[in-house]
Formats: sequence, structure tokens, C-alpha cells
Amino acid sequence: MRTYSPKPSDVVRAWHVVDADGLVLGRMCAEVARVLRGKHKPLFAPHVDMGDHVVIVNAAKVVMTSDKAGKKHYYRHSGYPGSLTSRTYAELLATRPEETVRRAVRGMLPKGPLGRRTLKKLKVYAGPAHPHTAQDPQPLPLAGARAHPA
Repeated sequence: MRTYSPKPSDVVRAWHVVDADGLVLGRMCAEVARVLRGKHKPLFAPHVDMGDHVVIVNAAKVVMTSDKAGKKHYYRHSGYPGSLTSRTYAELLATRPEETVRRAVRGMLPKGPLGRRTLKKLKVYAGPAHPHTAQDPQPLPLAGARAHPA
């Protein structure tokens, strides 16, 4: 008996929408990365892109636990000597909230062509509106990612 390997034609993709209002960044992104890779499907194979599309709305309202917002830094380097710039999570969240969520999910995906292709299925929006209503995305329940009231 041979090992079953799914073909790209066997993949059926669904659309999910996640409301990030009040969700913890790391927990939410771990679940989103799992759905993007297709690990929730019984036909999962690590070398085939089996995942679904995920739309994240209200990215500006995502929270971090403890005081990580001031401690976590995002780095950028232009390639020129001395041009390393860093910003804290709070600064990046204030200016580009979509980028904080996208970077967190990207760090949880495989590094390489499969990871880059998987990340293209992620759509992040700062507000509650998104242009993917024609795809009829279904809500993805993430009860474990909800922040506990302090």
C-alpha cells in the first residue's frame, strides 16, 4: 500500500472571517496559520498547499497580554550600513495595524515558496469592513484566543 499524497485538484478551499476585536495576537495568529496551512483537514500533507482563505477584520483592536506592546520590536534594514530601524509593537499598531497581524502570521508559516504562497491567502483589514463578501466567508470561532478581562 502506498502513502496517499493529495493532488492540487483534490483541494477544496473555503473562506473564513475572523473578528480580531479583543483577541490575543499570538493565539489568534496560531489558529489562523493552522487554517491557512490546512492542518484542520483530514487530507493534510505538509508539502501541499491545502489551506483555506482567511479574512481578518478589526486588526486595529487586537491585544497583547502583559506589557509586550512596549517590549516587542519590529526591525527593518534597508541594506545600507547603519540603516537598521526598529519600532515597537505599539508604534506599528498605531500606524499600520494590518502589518502587525500579517507579520505575526508570517512568522508561524513555513519559510520558503510554500509559506509565501500560503501567506497570499491571508487578507487583513484594520476596520470591520472587507471587500470579500462575494466569497461568502464563514465566521471562524476562536474562543481560546479571547483575552481575559483584567
